[in-house]
Amino acid sequence: MNVTRLDEVQLLDRVDELADLLLDTVDGGASVGFLAPMDRAAAVAWWQERAGAVAAGCLAVWAADNGHRAVGTVSLAFPDKPNSRHRAELVKLMVHRDARGHGFGRRLLGIAEEAARMAGITLLHLDTETDSPAERLYGGAGWTRAGVIPDYAADPAGVLRPTTLYYKRLGATAPTR
Repeated sequence: MNVTRLDEVQLLDRVDELADLLLDTVDGGASVGFLAPMDRAAAVAWWQERAGAVAAGCLAVWAADNGHRAVGTVSLAFPDKPNSRHRAELVKLMVHRDARGHGFGRRLLGIAEEAARMAGITLLHLDTETDSPAERLYGGAGWTRAGVIPDYAADPAGVLRPTTLYYKRLGATAPTR
């Protein structure tokens, strides 16, 4: 598996692959902010909208591929307020259903954590659907469960589900962001 941090142009060049990954993730029942069935045009548009944030340095996106297509992605969202520049949010960690169980999620998570550390980030946070497979990944990778919010978001079927908040303290190096 090859993992690449995408710049704005690379993201736009791979938008169809990334849209396929998003569609697979939603169709597979993962709660990543969208309802099923998801329209392909909406998935393409969502990824295209991320390009501006990547260009502005507010979002970092990595894509993992197996030599043929994108099989995973993860992003870091960086706050723009002066009092929060020490932290980032881990968002949209997705692994294609055909590629799950091979450590891709853990590898993507590790890459995002190391990149955050290198950017001077000392605190990461995320939210995920409570009792989802993602909770095992984050717990096993040393993330701390901060709490649960009931009925926080609808899953792809439209059912309101609780969300668990996690954080992880990092030992940062000199900021490069």
